Amino acid sequence: MKRNVIKALVYDSKGFVEESFELANKGRIKFSYTSDKLNEFTARRAENYDTVVAFVNDTIDKHVIDTLVKQGKKAIFLRSSGFNNVDLNYVDGKLKIFRVPAYSPEAVAEHAFALIQTSNRRIHKAYIRTRDFNFSLDGLIGNNLNNKTIGIVGTGKIGRVMIDIANGFKMNVIAYDPYPVPNPTNFSYVSFPELLSRSDIISLHCPLTNETKYILNKDTLMKTKKGVMIVNTSRGGLIDSRALLDAIKSRHVSSACLDVYEEETNIFFEDKSNHILDDEVLRDLISMPNVIVTSHQGFLTHEALENIASTVISNITSFFDGTPRNENEISFNGVNKK
Repeated sequence: MKRNVIKALVYDSKGFVEESFELANKGRIKFSYTSDKLNEFTARRAENYDTVVAFVNDTIDKHVIDTLVKQGKKAIFLRSSGFNNVDLNYVDGKLKIFRVPAYSPEAVAEHAFALIQTSNRRIHKAYIRTRDFNFSLDGLIGNNLNNKTIGIVGTGKIGRVMIDIANGFKMNVIAYDPYPVPNPTNFSYVSFPELLSRSDIISLHCPLTNETKYILNKDTLMKTKKGVMIVNTSRGGLIDSRALLDAIKSRHVSSACLDVYEEETNIFFEDKSNHILDDEVLRDLISMPNVIVTSHQGFLTHEALENIASTVISNITSFFDGTPRNENEISFNGVNKK
């Protein structure tokens, strides 16, 4: 039997989230919003709701899963594509997990390339200088991207958009993915060691799994070409941040562009300007003149927010109508984890 009104609690919400959800909602779902993140303590607030909507920095572990199951919940709806914050082994058979697999590959890829251009051409430094009426060009020399080699780790939807953009700059594009797409025409697959050794820029576009955690670590970073630029707009846990910091200090890595950070959960999306940042590694990275950190904003376009809200709403209504969107459900046999 269909429910006329579905009550959903949206965790880790911000003003732009509420606006996009209310614009996309047709009245069938009654959304409530909280800025608190979902965890074992806040999960109990969902008692009087039919379901919950979670984000990338919410914790969906054993404690949260048990609490939601006890409340009678049947599903959790993510407003993200990634799901490394979900204990997949424990949730299997207890709750359905639905996500937004492709809200806007262009948004994330375009942000990644904006970071590359900003870092390479020192645009962030030039902006600050000219605000002070300093028009000196000293220290602003960059490099042509034409004919440089970019290594794309992960050739899913975002990775392939990144490849298209790189081709527009006439770059040499190589890629690594354990699940390659058949017959690529505008890039070449290589082994991961070869990608490390050949790339002038390495851009990460793969999910965070047990296999990819710290894919860039002390050992693999030292196997990269000296002077490489590291770009990560995917998941922070793909990089051992302390190892990256050391590689930057040793001048082996020339620059880093990070839209994600492995310990971002209680930092990103929040205003910490009036607080001392306890995370020394992040403090040191931000202080580096050759490091650009943005706060997980790669997805943040009007188009992406609209797609996220529409897909979450569709996931919720179809599930409660008994016609779930199986293509958006996270499977537990590896089929739908890319």
